[in-house]
Amino acid sequence: MTVAPTRSWALERNDRRVDFLTGPTATMFAESGPFQVTRHRHPAWKVVLSLAGPIEVRHADGVMASTGMIVPPQLVHTCATSSAYVALFLDPWKLRSAPGPCRLDVAETQRVLDALGPTSGAGAHADLAAACAELTRLHGEAASLDPRLAHAVGEYPRPDRDAGIEAVAAGVGISPSRLRALARDSVGIPLTRLRQWARLRVAVADLPRETVAAAAASAGFADQAHLTRTARRLTGRTPSSVFPRFELSALTRTEGRVTRWGCERLVG
Repeated sequence: MTVAPTRSWALERNDRRVDFLTGPTATMFAESGPFQVTRHRHPAWKVVLSLAGPIEVRHADGVMASTGMIVPPQLVHTCATSSAYVALFLDPWKLRSAPGPCRLDVAETQRVLDALGPTSGAGAHADLAAACAELTRLHGEAASLDPRLAHAVGEYPRPDRDAGIEAVAAGVGISPSRLRALARDSVGIPLTRLRQWARLRVAVADLPRETVAAAAASAGFADQAHLTRTARRLTGRTPSSVFPRFELSALTRTEGRVTRWGCERLVG
């Protein structure tokens, strides 16, 4: 699903930096220090790449650790990094299906990082498409997505129209029940969950410029609490864990235009 146009921001507080970039092929979240997320289940592929120490993923079948980890969609797990890291989120139809997490060794992790390129400076120069291509070579490519489903999920992040399931299904000429079945059969994920994921990406892209409540409303959430619950359930962290009280130094890129701003604000 596409969050268009490509958007990015960077936040700094003391010696810690967070970079975010989202576009048609993937979403990137990079942090300059270690972090741990609580138990969650996201409807996307998550690829965590360590810049120094190991990454640990805990799930029902045990614990796995490596310098790089590929976590499949819908797996309930926790994740902890011991150093700076880059996390990439890919749509669930981007990679070949896997029953559980997969390790990337040091060389494989570095290949993806090299393809991605620079991730600092608001991620403006990171090459998400190249990183996705490298991951496809390493892990395998999934079957093609039904174009009706591809169009439907691409509509969800659009702020200029009603993106309810009924309206989206009508737009591709099928019933809501048939559209839900396509999502279930093609990617094994409920359509409502894909919609929540698309809206969460939109909200996070807006957070440096907006209050949490405003970002929630513009992305289609009922209120700030709804956004916070969704973020915790799908990512294992809340907006306030990314945006505590800080001196905001951010950079955003929208359709090739770059804007800078600075302010102190309490979010979350």
